[in-house]
Amino acid sequence: MHHDTRLVSEGTRRYGRLTERPGRVNPLDEFSGPERLLRRLRLKEWLGFTLTHPDWASSMILQDAHYLASSEIYAAERGSGVSLQHAANAAGGSLRLPQSLPGSRPGLRKPGYLLEYEFSDGGGPHRIRIDIAATDSAPAFAGDLELDAARASAPLSVSHKMPGGRLYTHKALFGVSGTLRAGDAEIVFDPSRDLAILDEHKSFLPYRTRWLWGTFGTRADGAPVGANFGARPSVPGEEEESGLWVPGACEPLADIAFTPRSSDRMARWSVTSADGRLDADFTPQGRKDVRHQLGLFEIDYFQLYGTYRGTMRSLDGTAYPVAAAHGVLESMRARL
Repeated sequence: MHHDTRLVSEGTRRYGRLTERPGRVNPLDEFSGPERLLRRLRLKEWLGFTLTHPDWASSMILQDAHYLASSEIYAAERGSGVSLQHAANAAGGSLRLPQSLPGSRPGLRKPGYLLEYEFSDGGGPHRIRIDIAATDSAPAFAGDLELDAARASAPLSVSHKMPGGRLYTHKALFGVSGTLRAGDAEIVFDPSRDLAILDEHKSFLPYRTRWLWGTFGTRADGAPVGANFGARPSVPGEEEESGLWVPGACEPLADIAFTPRSSDRMARWSVTSADGRLDADFTPQGRKDVRHQLGLFEIDYFQLYGTYRGTMRSLDGTAYPVAAAHGVLESMRARL
């Protein structure tokens, strides 16, 4: 469900936790003239999904930094640690990531590489389509996945100010079905068990950007539950992008501490909220690193996939055990 609301109306932007994704999200609408053109160069947009499955970890993303657009996808076997990855680049601004999700069909489409999302307009299922040719370093990927929009979690939709920038994000949990083929592997998703975690951003990030972030999803009595949590430089009093998904609601969460148990690159992490409503340990099973040095631009990034164990607790005190919930944890340090 969505209304014809806007993140920015008549030059005024909405801030705080929103009850749902605005019908139109274009942070540039806050600006006009030369400032709008300059802000476009600072706008970072992405649409990604993390998939949960007992035997495989997989994430995918479409991202547009407006000086470069790109897409990445990986599938990693949890038992063996074998990770298969593909990536493709495109001209900045060419992805035209949608301001309204319902009825949109964003994707990166070029010879040998197709990653496309189709967002339904009217309550039907969303879809993810993948058709990527084999390369020297990875086998072909092919997939047609269906996301249960009718029984999705409540949305996490947050607009806030940060030092040197502004952030907008929208996230949700969906039951996922269908098959992803990665070479000889056939990964079959069970919608009563497996989840697709949506992560959408349309943000003006500061030139020096850093964050720690994680998410996981599981089920409680059949309903999707989980958490999204982050730590980054913030403006006092502003909402954070953290939240707990409990049956029928996404409840606010704040003041997250990420603590690695050692300096090892595959160390376990402790993730806790100051109020104790999230208390979990993360055990990595694999790691993806991205490092780029491009003159003024630099990225030092890693994403760990693995399992979370611990407890999450709703505002009314209900405890939800987190037992081997599949998820990710990532670190970004960049000059963008």
